Amino acid sequence: MKTALVVGATGAVGKALVYQLIEDKSYARILVLSRKSLTIKHHKLSVVLVNFDALADYSEQMAVDNVFCCLGTTIKVAGSKAAFYKIDHDYVLDVARICKQKGAQQFILVTAMGADANSAIFYNKVKGEVEQHITDLKYDTFITVRPSLLLTNRSEFRFGEWVAQLVMKYTRFLYVGPLKKVKAIPVETVAKAMRHYANKNLKGNHVFTNDRLFIE
Repeated sequence: MKTALVVGATGAVGKALVYQLIEDKSYARILVLSRKSLTIKHHKLSVVLVNFDALADYSEQMAVDNVFCCLGTTIKVAGSKAAFYKIDHDYVLDVARICKQKGAQQFILVTAMGADANSAIFYNKVKGEVEQHITDLKYDTFITVRPSLLLTNRSEFRFGEWVAQLVMKYTRFLYVGPLKKVKAIPVETVAKAMRHYANKNLKGNHVFTNDRLFIE
């Protein structure tokens, strides 16, 4: 059985993923690196509280098979574009680099629909850049999932996102065929897709758009 590392476990997707990995018989141990403690407890789960500005200090604990990275924030929460870039790019890349050095075989990353290093939209550009820079590390397997609007109950209230979720929740039946690429998606479904593709024994680099995250 394999070992998994989850980063960003206090976020919506990360939290759903931890619960699913605990039940996944493919994994004997789940390690979480986090700035904050988790409420969930389980014999398979180990939580290490870290300072992401000094991540190398924890490198000996980062020797795992698969890395699931759900780390991310918003510019509003981060406080500035520079702070957002540090979290969504620098911290993510640091995790990827250290885990690769410690022997990880797979890196599974959740970014966002529209991720593009050449985008004029700052958020999408950062997401695209981190994808590109992790690709350059040449993992045996690098899997990226790009969900659309996430359906979840967040701890902090985001009015615009709440409105969009409400609209898409009651119009989901319209999002079929090509429109499935932009259909709102539950965080549990994103987590399930990350586990699904991680267990497919894929090799090389793979990007899965929103429509390919609805795993039956």
